Amino acid sequence: MSTFITNKTLYQIALTHITGVGVSLARNLMRIVGDEEQIFKEPTRNLEKIQGISYRLINEIKSSEVLRKAEEELAFVTKNNLQSLFFTAPEYPERLTHCVDAPILLYIKGNSNLNYKKVVSIVGTRNATTRGCEACKQFVKDLSTKFSDILIVSGLAYGIDICAHRAALEYGVPTVAVLAHGLDRIYPAVHRKTAIDMLDAGALVTEFPSGTTPERFNFVRRNRIVAGLADAVVVMESSSKGGSLITADIANSYYREVFALPGRITDAASVGCNRLIASNQAILMQDIKGFTDHMGWDDSKKPEPKQKELFLELTETEERVFNALNKMEPTHVNMLAIELDIPVSELFFTLLELEMKNVVKPMPGGVYKLQ
Repeated sequence: MSTFITNKTLYQIALTHITGVGVSLARNLMRIVGDEEQIFKEPTRNLEKIQGISYRLINEIKSSEVLRKAEEELAFVTKNNLQSLFFTAPEYPERLTHCVDAPILLYIKGNSNLNYKKVVSIVGTRNATTRGCEACKQFVKDLSTKFSDILIVSGLAYGIDICAHRAALEYGVPTVAVLAHGLDRIYPAVHRKTAIDMLDAGALVTEFPSGTTPERFNFVRRNRIVAGLADAVVVMESSSKGGSLITADIANSYYREVFALPGRITDAASVGCNRLIASNQAILMQDIKGFTDHMGWDDSKKPEPKQKELFLELTETEERVFNALNKMEPTHVNMLAIELDIPVSELFFTLLELEMKNVVKPMPGGVYKLQ
C-alpha cells in the first residue's frame, strides 16, 4: 500500500483541508494550476486571477495551518498502512471519475481494488425484516455462483448493509464498506469484527480524514460514493424515507441502474421500494436472471464480430463506439463510458445518433448492442 504514498500526497491531503474549497473548486484549481503542490506555492497574484477564488480563500491556501493538519493526517495514513488515493491516480475508481461531485481523495484500508469488472451496491433500511435479509443473502449467493469478478458495496450500517457484507463474506465475494467518518473508528462499533474480516479481500473506504465523527450529513455525502462506485444499486428494503432512497436518487442521476425488491403494500419496510418501482425510478427486482438480463451480464452467448456497413459515414466518436461494441457487446452504457473515457451524458447523444443510423440497438437496463 505504500506505493500510494508519493511526494505529492501531503499536498493532495492539504487540498481537502482548505476551508471553503469543495470538490468542484479543488478540481478547478487542479485544472488551472496543473499540480497539487504548485497550488500551495503559486504566487498570490496568480491565484487572484482564478475565478471563484476570494482573498479569504487565498489566505486559507497560504495558511501554515492547512499543511500542519495535512502532515498530521499523512502521519496517520502512514502509521496505519492506509491508501491515500487522489482523483488523478490510475487506481482511482473509474466509475467515480464520471461523477461530477466525486471525492478528490479517498482513504482506503484493505486489499480490494475498486475497479472490478462488475460492481453492485446493496442498500436498504436499518430496520430490516427477516424477509429482506433472506432476499439479500440469496441475491449475493446467486451473484457468487454466477460471477467470479464481482464486488459488493454497502455502508456497514445496521440492517440490509451489514447483511450484504456478511453474505459476501460467507460466499467468498469481495466486499467494500463506504464509511461516513474517518478510519480511526468503526461505526457502529458492533460491526467491527465484520469490518476486520472484510479487509483480506475487501476494503473500508472513506473521503473523511481521521477525527471525523459519523454526523448525519456525512451519511448523505457517503451515499454518493456508494452509488458512484457501482454499475447497479439494489434497494432491498426501504421505508417511505431514508438514506436508501437518497442513494437511489443519486444513482439515477449518475445513470446507474437502480433495482428495488417489491413487497406487500401493507409492509412498512417495502413502502420506499414499491414507490421507486411505481414511479419508474427502479426496475422491479425478481430474480438473478432478470437482474443479469437487464445488466447485459449474460456472457453465455458470445456474438460474432460484425462488419460495418460499406460506405456508412460515422464520426470519429461514433466509430470508437462501434468498435468498442464490436468487441464487447452487449454492453452497459456505464461500462462503455469507462472503456472509451467519455462522460455518460455525452455518450448518450452519440448512441442516439448511432441508433438513428440503425447501427446500435438499445436494450432494457441501459444496455446497448450492434444492430
